[in-house]
Amino acid sequence: MTTIQAPFGPMITAMITPMNPDGTVDYDGAARLADYLVTDMRNDGLVLNGTTGEAPTTTDAEKEQLLRVVLDAVGDRAKVVAGVGTNITTHTIELARSAERAGADGLLVVTPYYSKPPQAALEAHFTSVADATGLPMLIYDIPGRTGAAVATQTLVRLAAHPRIIGVKDAKDDPGATSHVLAQTDLVYYCGTDMLNLPWLALGAVGLISVVGHVVGDRLREMIDAHRAGDVTLARQIHYELVPVYDGTFRNQGAVMTKAALDLLGQPGGAVRAPLLAATDAERHQLTLDLTAGGVKLPGTHLSGTSA
Repeated sequence: MTTIQAPFGPMITAMITPMNPDGTVDYDGAARLADYLVTDMRNDGLVLNGTTGEAPTTTDAEKEQLLRVVLDAVGDRAKVVAGVGTNITTHTIELARSAERAGADGLLVVTPYYSKPPQAALEAHFTSVADATGLPMLIYDIPGRTGAAVATQTLVRLAAHPRIIGVKDAKDDPGATSHVLAQTDLVYYCGTDMLNLPWLALGAVGLISVVGHVVGDRLREMIDAHRAGDVTLARQIHYELVPVYDGTFRNQGAVMTKAALDLLGQPGGAVRAPLLAATDAERHQLTLDLTAGGVKLPGTHLSGTSA
């Protein structure tokens, strides 16, 4: 079988939005972090203004400026995908057009949340957004956050749209994913870190990861091993990273990722309400988890294992 190419590269991190202590966006920090993720963590692409980027709490102007800053920082070294999804179709279209003007390489559009639209309404929403720009678009299917899954047959129909090219899949349903992959040419990116390797085995072209902030280089090794047919090495890396997966999601991903970046001396900073920063106890446990997962933290000398 011919290997399907990853349109934004196989290794993508859903980037946090660095913030200053007063809660304003740290644009200089965002540029530094983006460079670190591309240069040191071997990311082929970055998703901005997604859930991990605290998009529900940033303004449209902040989203656009962040996108422009990161595009300038990474240049042609990485693809930049803009998260533009909201629970209002017209607002999503406005953000999509803004991202296109700023120079984004693609769009990530989450299922409209809270209102739980039926499937016909979901199809109309995604089609309207895809019609609004010339950019390739990924559907973000994450029913645990949105309250509504995108059904298999809805995805099959949406696959006919020339600009709807794939799915960031956090449905965590291997059967549903397999049906869509078998019936369409949509590309799939795994959106649940613990399932990265299983989803590559199903046929995902890559990952849109949260833990890529701290172990993107090792995830890239896992992807390369899997592509080369070295299942044993890919599985070894997956098992080694389990403590990192656990530690990152003991609290909300943005909270723990910012704590992890702080431990690494990288830009992260404050979170915006309603989120709260990681507690001292959470940071201590995270230190244990990251260390158990092979992450080298500056100035840290710990013994013991993660709980």
